[in-house]
Amino acid sequence: MSTDLAVELCRSALLLALTIAGPVVIAALIIGLVFGLLQSMTQLHDQTLSFVPRLMVLSLVIFFLLPWGLSQVTEYAADLIREIPRHLY
Repeated sequence: MSTDLAVELCRSALLLALTIAGPVVIAALIIGLVFGLLQSMTQLHDQTLSFVPRLMVLSLVIFFLLPWGLSQVTEYAADLIREIPRHLY
């Protein structure tokens, strides 16, 4: 295996990981900002006020995006396996 191939495989794996984790991170960011704003407006600074809704929203986002994420990972793995014979020699 050449270094160019190893770098390309690492790059594509990291890009896939960022693509799959992106919507979850964005949802967490939005929920954190909304509840942080609400807590600062009401001056209620209890950790559970932001933790429980964030947990619920992130669970829903993961639940709805799980089929898409699994299909992306399956497609990536199939492409890797399909390319093995081409890079053996």
